[in-house]
Amino acid sequence: MSVAAATKDAVLTSAVDLARQFAVELAEHPSDVGEYLGAVADGERLVSHRFACAATGYQGWQWTVTVARVPRGRIATVCEAVLLPGDGAILAPEWLPWSERLRPGDIGPGDVVPFRADDPRLEPGWTPTGDDELDSVAIEELALARVRILSRDGRDAAATRWYTGSQGPTSAGALAAADACMSCGFLVPLQGALGTVFGVCANEWSPDDGRVVSLDHGCGAHSETDTEPHASDWPESSAAIDDLDIELVSLGSPANAVPAEDAAAGDVAVVEAPVDEAPVAEALADEVPVVEAPVEDVPVGEAPADEVPAVEAPVDDVPVDDVPVDEAPADEASADEASADEAPAADAPTDDESAGTSQ
Repeated sequence: MSVAAATKDAVLTSAVDLARQFAVELAEHPSDVGEYLGAVADGERLVSHRFACAATGYQGWQWTVTVARVPRGRIATVCEAVLLPGDGAILAPEWLPWSERLRPGDIGPGDVVPFRADDPRLEPGWTPTGDDELDSVAIEELALARVRILSRDGRDAAATRWYTGSQGPTSAGALAAADACMSCGFLVPLQGALGTVFGVCANEWSPDDGRVVSLDHGCGAHSETDTEPHASDWPESSAAIDDLDIELVSLGSPANAVPAEDAAAGDVAVVEAPVDEAPVAEALADEVPVVEAPVEDVPVGEAPADEVPAVEAPVDDVPVDDVPVDEAPADEASADEASADEAPAADAPTDDESAGTSQ
């Protein structure tokens, strides 16, 4: 029945205050009953008044109070007062039994899943037949001697889940890998039908260590692949001094250079002179000027002859670079030096000459 039909029942539609009173009694706080939302006719002489719910966490819910009256009655009576969801109300998910509500990953440490006798993923295990050969293969090699084993449905479901998951060939790591797990030395094969498609990774450096992986899966820790060489991300700067480029310089020696062992102290080069050249005394006489004292300039009788100094230039004061030196034997050189020291100056007067002049 529509609201228009409900308006014909003036007794019930006018019972708004009565309905609010019961809604306030039902709510925890009077402020939880909000504005009036209208009336809806639920049947003959049956009308529901609705108020917005202002309680925290009940957005979109409505307080609903249903009133009724007897035939030809003029008094409204409250039949029911409840809190019902309206349009856009937050509702709990539809209830499901645990067997349908449980999802992978919901089982934590200490949780126990109830036994399911009719699990379609399992089927009875191997029943010994008495044939030693068959029983040996089924029990020892295939490990089928259990109460229940995987059925075809359970095996197909597991294969599909593994192959399409993160350990299959379509994962990001497998697409970026250089080679597949089939050729990796860390792959441990599985037995049975699943062993034709899957194995277990035993590489601690792999992100799939200890997990079931498809044979066409892959990762960067493959045992037979290597990294591609590339230039360093930190190039070396050029050296301040290039010690790898050596410039060869030819140093020529003069023909008349003196060997190192014959050179004088202080790295002074001595020029060799031929033996047949002038002696040292003559060279000194030619090169070193001797200051002569004229005889006529010396007063007679005032200055003794022995007090008139003969100005000589010592041989030691002559620069070595300007005087050629004879390379004579040591004994001969000593003799020449002694002669030069004993010989008087050529131009200086001697004691005898001074005496003769006085006479």
